[in-house]
Amino acid sequence: MPICFYFSTNRTRRISGKKNLIERIKVLAFVECFQIGDISIILVDDAEILNINNKYLKHNYYTDIITFDYTKDRTISGDLYISIERVCENAKQYNTKVNDELNRVIIHGLLHLCGYKDKTKKQASLIRKKENYYLGLKID
Repeated sequence: MPICFYFSTNRTRRISGKKNLIERIKVLAFVECFQIGDISIILVDDAEILNINNKYLKHNYYTDIITFDYTKDRTISGDLYISIERVCENAKQYNTKVNDELNRVIIHGLLHLCGYKDKTKKQASLIRKKENYYLGLKID
């Protein structure tokens, strides 16, 4: 059940609280009735996220995360491409710490791997509630 972090940007090479985040991911998988398979969390810059968005989704705009879902038979697997520049902008906009916003984006991506969508207001509301729940858990 590897959860791997990759950095394709020089902007950051360290994630503080990684152990806590991995425990949070384990709890999320357990509560959502999944096992953890192979999860890659890849931090990229805006240029790379835009390229991925254009190439695979035919969207010509920046986004904070693109999730490639390989989940099968209740085993969470996938690649989470995260723009660290978008995460920093989000943190500034929402007046939160960059690491807290990064955790939110990662949890958001994992919820997508569990089958949650965010295309409608109702779906977006549910996924936000789930994010808040998992981010609010006391993990030691």
